[in-house]
Amino acid sequence: MRLYIRKAAALFLAVVLLVSSGCALRDREEEEDFSIVASFYPMYIMVLNITDGIDDVQVHVMAQQHTGCLHDYQLQSSDMQELTKADVFVVNGAGMESFLNRVTEQLPDLPVITATEGMELLHAGETAHDHEEDHDHEEEVNPHVWVSIKGAMQEVETITQGLMKADPTHAKAYRQNADRYLQQLQELSDEMHAALDPYAGTSIVTFHEAFPYFAEEFGLNIAAVVNREPESEPSARELAETIDLIRNSHVKAVFAEPQYSTDTAQTVAQESGVPVYLLDPCTSGSMEKEAYLTAMRQNMQVLQQALQG
Repeated sequence: MRLYIRKAAALFLAVVLLVSSGCALRDREEEEDFSIVASFYPMYIMVLNITDGIDDVQVHVMAQQHTGCLHDYQLQSSDMQELTKADVFVVNGAGMESFLNRVTEQLPDLPVITATEGMELLHAGETAHDHEEDHDHEEEVNPHVWVSIKGAMQEVETITQGLMKADPTHAKAYRQNADRYLQQLQELSDEMHAALDPYAGTSIVTFHEAFPYFAEEFGLNIAAVVNREPESEPSARELAETIDLIRNSHVKAVFAEPQYSTDTAQTVAQESGVPVYLLDPCTSGSMEKEAYLTAMRQNMQVLQQALQG
């Protein structure tokens, strides 16, 4: 009987040690994973494609509960905790992440990949036509580069180069994934140009300053932006001026965004007689890696419907 008890106890101890060592092994493996934190949704989708299928690379999105751009995003303590464990932080830059200085001050050793680094940027409030003129004074830049397919491709390349440098172990896999995704983006660009180039020069009105890069790429003219910051509301005077502009010009459509209320857009549409449509700036949506491609194809279809009249 004593021998049976001793054997049972030894077996129990062996199981406990095996389970404990397994947990410890998993913890060590998790710690050894290369951890990438993306600042918000569009950066996350890009990184998801670049890291696709690489088992020991973890990708997290910081502002996952934020429904739109990061203009007024406030860092949470949980954000800083996650960044403390990160190996690299991927941001859009160009002023989008207003909290970035706080991050770099508190975590000076955290590598930061800025997707817009080295890019030629439009100024806030600037259209493609304005961009041809000289600017002698400093202004805020428009950070919504990813809404343009061309801009998204440049950001993907910059992120890829940054990850290859930060994590040489997976450099080949990053490069192969990026090349595959860039090919998909190029095919999307070709498809959208074939569909939208016939409408080049058409005037539209938008409700947020997210689309100048997109308009520049596809030759559209943004006649007016009703409220440049989506969380704000235009004054009665601004609203009346926009309605008058639409009535007295050849504006084809008014475009609001699915991330924000369309009440003001509906008012403008009713008063001006110009229909309102939804264009997605891809600041939130499905967390699947194909999400950007899907959203932009939907935008293409919406624009075809809106501009063909």
